[in-house]
Amino acid sequence: MSKKPKEEMNPADEYDPIHQTVGGSPRPSLFRNFISYIGLAVLGASVTSFVLLLLIEFTSPSENPYTGLITFIAIPSVVVAGIIITVFGLLWERRRRIHMTEAQIAAFPVLDLNNPQRRRSAIIFLGVSFLFLFASAFVSYRAFEYTESVTFCGQTCHTPMKPEFTAYLAGSHARVRCVDCHVGGGAGWYVRSKLSGAYQLYSVTFNKYPRPIGSPVHNLRPAPETCEQCHWPEKFFGSQLKVFNRYGFDEHNTLRERRMLINVGGGSPKAGQVTGIHWHMNIANEITYIATDEQRQVIPWVRIKDMNGNVTEYNNKYKPLPADQIENAPRRKMDCVDCHNRPAHNFQAPDVAVDESFAAGRMDPTLPYLKRQAVEVLSGTYETTDQAVQAIDTKLTAFYQNKYSDVFAQKQAEIKTAISEVQRIYQTYFFPEMKTDWQTHPNNIGHLHTSGCFRCHDGQHFSNTGKVITNDCNVCHTVLYDSAGPPENNASTGPFKHPVDLGALSDRKCEFCHRADKPFTHPINLGDISMFQCVVCHPRK
Repeated sequence: MSKKPKEEMNPADEYDPIHQTVGGSPRPSLFRNFISYIGLAVLGASVTSFVLLLLIEFTSPSENPYTGLITFIAIPSVVVAGIIITVFGLLWERRRRIHMTEAQIAAFPVLDLNNPQRRRSAIIFLGVSFLFLFASAFVSYRAFEYTESVTFCGQTCHTPMKPEFTAYLAGSHARVRCVDCHVGGGAGWYVRSKLSGAYQLYSVTFNKYPRPIGSPVHNLRPAPETCEQCHWPEKFFGSQLKVFNRYGFDEHNTLRERRMLINVGGGSPKAGQVTGIHWHMNIANEITYIATDEQRQVIPWVRIKDMNGNVTEYNNKYKPLPADQIENAPRRKMDCVDCHNRPAHNFQAPDVAVDESFAAGRMDPTLPYLKRQAVEVLSGTYETTDQAVQAIDTKLTAFYQNKYSDVFAQKQAEIKTAISEVQRIYQTYFFPEMKTDWQTHPNNIGHLHTSGCFRCHDGQHFSNTGKVITNDCNVCHTVLYDSAGPPENNASTGPFKHPVDLGALSDRKCEFCHRADKPFTHPINLGDISMFQCVVCHPRK
């Protein structure tokens, strides 16, 4: 319908833009236009996705820390986009109507399905709207899955996170998602992680991130809310046998085996005596300390509150912390990660990594000086990983070719296997581009290559009353066997022998005599000799 010239319009039909009326009668809503309808479709699809993600979050058996990234940030952004499109359509319609008469304004956008062109347009619009709604829901769910994946955390920012991601895949927590430890569930820590992540995103975008990535993570969630969701301190008790296989730097790569009982102990009287290493766990005992360096390797002051409420403060006798620093310095309550500080990103020292490869049979210990040469090439200085990989091949090949030509001729396959394994070790635990290795990220478990336990248990931390934090080795472990020590110092490590000669009963199973539901009963009636010890009849051989 053609528009009337302005001079021919009836004054009663003139449009009042302030009151949105024509001749005093209300006009149809400005939202009734195709652009605003598209905006409302986008708005409807995003609200549908928002509700879907909320249902996923409420019904999921475990919390996803990154659900909020989609639910409360990405989806609301689409909602805002839908609102903007809708408002744009409103303004466009308002501008279109300024010089129109009431008769020219339809109550709704004209949709005449008898018109082939309008019919095709309607079908296309409905089809696109349906596909958009379906795609929004599907993409939202896929985005939900992706943001909780290890790939999102470890490979999205490939260069800065490569060391952590590679060491994570080689560690014992490779099936635990990054977000389970670094964020956990709940809105509070989610917000904290996003505030921290905003700067991290800036650092990666503008190449401002540090090399190496610093540790420990100072805003990491407390261990009781992460580690202890799987590891239950209430159930820690007893001791555990650990075997240490160390190979020498001599020509024969001589094996030295140590077997120790690690006194894990427990932190709860319900599971046994509160003693051993896990005495430190914050169930009944509370340990607070002050570290004077970023990596928490220097700890001059420790405060212990035992299960009875007794408080003892220890200060380093030779490098005491002044009273004003003790008063003002930030204090940390000890938890799992103060000792287990590399649970998922452990960068092994070269000699430890080589020993493990020997023990696992991935390298042949009969190759002369392999331990020494492998550690030497792993400890070299390289600008890039590619340079290191090439140097490992060149140096190990040249060593055997020049020093042990007969071995080189006879054991080509073993030498190539050893070279490949040493290269794998380097690519797993050494990252020159990020200046990252075992020295930049010390491991506090034990005290072999770093201070570890001796940060506090050095025999130098004294209280005002003269008490000392012990450095007695036997508190944490008991040596059962050392292949390099004299036999008389070792416990028996041979096949099991019964303490008494069982005679005719030697072919019986243990449960024949040892019953769990009643005291031991001799299989025959001993009569008057029932009070004698077993060795009277069963002399030791």
